[in-house]
Amino acid sequence: MATPSSRVQAVDVIRGAVMVLMAIDHVRVYAGIPAGGSTVGLFFTRWVTHFCAPAFVFLAGTSAFLFGQRHDGLSRFLVTRGLWLILLELTVIRVAWTFNADFGHYLLAGVIWAIGWSMIVLAGLAKLPAPAVGLIGVVLIAGHNVLDGSFWALASSLDQRPLASLWKVLYFSFFAGPATLWNGWPPLMVLYSLVPWVGVMAAGYGFGVIVTKPPERRRRLCLALGLGAIAAFAVLRGFNLYGDPRPWGVAPDEGREAMRPLFDFLNTSKYPASLQFLLMTLGPTIALVPLVDDARGTVARWLAVFGRVPFFYYMLHIPLIHVLAIAVSLVTTGGVSPWLFENHPMGNPPPPPGYTWSLGTLYLVWALAVALLYPACRWFARLKARRSDWWLGYV
Repeated sequence: MATPSSRVQAVDVIRGAVMVLMAIDHVRVYAGIPAGGSTVGLFFTRWVTHFCAPAFVFLAGTSAFLFGQRHDGLSRFLVTRGLWLILLELTVIRVAWTFNADFGHYLLAGVIWAIGWSMIVLAGLAKLPAPAVGLIGVVLIAGHNVLDGSFWALASSLDQRPLASLWKVLYFSFFAGPATLWNGWPPLMVLYSLVPWVGVMAAGYGFGVIVTKPPERRRRLCLALGLGAIAAFAVLRGFNLYGDPRPWGVAPDEGREAMRPLFDFLNTSKYPASLQFLLMTLGPTIALVPLVDDARGTVARWLAVFGRVPFFYYMLHIPLIHVLAIAVSLVTTGGVSPWLFENHPMGNPPPPPGYTWSLGTLYLVWALAVALLYPACRWFARLKARRSDWWLGYV
């Protein structure tokens, strides 16, 4: 049997914080507010949620390592759970986002899809020593931008190539069909392409070696890795060297917002996730581990509840937010806007005139959603703590 291993408090707390922040962006979808904007409130409402997917995927890799320390059959579990996640993304989660059955025109490949495929790849990689898996992940994260120029030059001709959709699923994101590979299938909207995210999960798996070290050693290593990643981001971004080089230091002029250079500096590419984006988000996530390692206060306990049942939270929060958005529409307009049943979050048209919420309403609905989710997540966390049924590992 595998060696037992206790839970790591910092992983649960950070993952719980990620889940809470994630809900902000998903409320934003139904609020009709654009992803970013020229004001501080709009920009940072979107930017703060950029930390969610990298931390979610990275810590999923760490959790896979910790699972393997407690159980045998890790690779089989990763394959079956990965396939289960992909199926749920294409069916249950897609319906939760849209509240429609328009499968013939819209399938969604979001973060759960990416996690599912990354788990399947990790099932093979997990046969290697964990440090080797982590190194492969780092190489994918750091190296996939080497071919940016060639790949993007290829992008314009992809639709004429037989494997166009496969390229888009692996690297380019967004619309991946119809094309030769997908003839007869509904169009697939790929929000999270696979190559960088497989690397993130593999790196997270290797990170499991660090989080299982004695506390003082773990804290020193996490601080060094986290601050090192932040420094690497600052250098690469500051000098426009590699991994998403784009102009950012243009001084504001007439008609240009004073904050725009800062916005441009922080506005790295998430689709596909660039090296700079991942350094910007994973660096602070890893550096945060020593700060919450011994957190025992009310907020930490509250976040840890969400962090112990992240997938259960995820499955509940989208339909709950969608229902709350319908309630807001009823209160503010006296009816339910048909726009709320479009193909969210990627295939929907712009919101109708006069629909868009204020930021205050967005954050009020977000706080209400999180508060409503807490009792259910606490119940399920306690259920998982006292029972070991096989199916609990898939929820």
